[in-house]
Amino acid sequence: MNSQLLETYRAIKNVIGDSNDPVALHEPNFIDTEAENYVLNCVRTGWVSSAGKWVEEFEKKICEYTNSKYAIAVTNGTVGLRLALHLVGVKPSDEVIIPSLTFVATANSISHLGGTPHFVDIDEKRLSICPENLEKHLKNISKYDKGILYNKFTNNPIKAIMPVHIFGMPADMNGIKKIANIYNLPIVEDASEALGSFIIAKDEKKHCGNLGDVGVLSFNGNKIITTGGGGALITNNKEIADMARYLSTTAKKEHPWEFDHDLIGWNDRMPNINAALGVAQLEVFNERLEKKKKLFELYKKNFESLCDIELISPPKSCESNHWLISFKMLFNDKKNCKKFRSDILELCHSNRIYLRPIWRALHTLPMYKDCPSSSLVITEKEASRIISLPSSPQLYKK
Repeated sequence: MNSQLLETYRAIKNVIGDSNDPVALHEPNFIDTEAENYVLNCVRTGWVSSAGKWVEEFEKKICEYTNSKYAIAVTNGTVGLRLALHLVGVKPSDEVIIPSLTFVATANSISHLGGTPHFVDIDEKRLSICPENLEKHLKNISKYDKGILYNKFTNNPIKAIMPVHIFGMPADMNGIKKIANIYNLPIVEDASEALGSFIIAKDEKKHCGNLGDVGVLSFNGNKIITTGGGGALITNNKEIADMARYLSTTAKKEHPWEFDHDLIGWNDRMPNINAALGVAQLEVFNERLEKKKKLFELYKKNFESLCDIELISPPKSCESNHWLISFKMLFNDKKNCKKFRSDILELCHSNRIYLRPIWRALHTLPMYKDCPSSSLVITEKEASRIISLPSSPQLYKK
């Protein structure tokens, strides 16, 4: 075993400790919450489905934390993205600009509407859409016809931009918004990983998901706050909020007994029993974020002496939730990078420490390989050298 591999492994062990128990990437934890009591309340009262006090309380707490005017809780982040895209006007054959280095749900939400993902290269620091690359690409490939922006090579309308806050690290929303405004493109923020992440500008903090037209959070089992499955749309636009709530509740007109529907809707609303889990965890969310911050600092301290290994850190203008604490391999030789990646993953997994490489770039997947894109040089470079570390807040015990 080479010394660099051993030193990296020891650095990881110094952070997570010497327990022989398996160490997951990010585990749910309900020990410090009222989750059992709140779920039991649902069971005893019978309010376990898509209506009840816990859904209302969960949405209220999300609004308070994110400083959003409206929150609509749904069954998962993917359907939230699909609903948000629908609300800003995405239809079959429309293109939506996204990064390629993201979880597959980002692209799938577009495909579920019959649209097409359109990949733009990323910023190597923030790992989301690079404003400079976006501006250059749109100048090269776009045209207007009767006020509508088209891709002149596919002749399909370009209808939205969907930046992703990767690992909870905020995208360059100020730069992206400037270009979106020039081209009159709505922004749907994929903030699935970013509850607790903020962009700071002129002493003002804005929560991720609150900088575009609508944002989407996820509460999947591996998130800092989980409702088992679940997601939420957040927005300050009343029209979007009202239609999101209406369409996600089967587009049923309010009436005490009649079933009157006037639009094609979805049955997307979060069940009350899931929301009860979310409320219980939001009550201790700040404590969890503080543990995540301290865990990040502990990794940083243990990684600072490693050669050709760099812990990914947020820019000073951002406040990250450190959802998945990750590192980059900085080897110049691609073969060395590939071998180290394989070796560290194999070594850690054999010792039940479940590191994970970043997702495979979406434009390399069979169903998305022919999608329109800019040059993706940075995306392909970063996809080969990023690994995420065990990041559960409860790992910090000092």
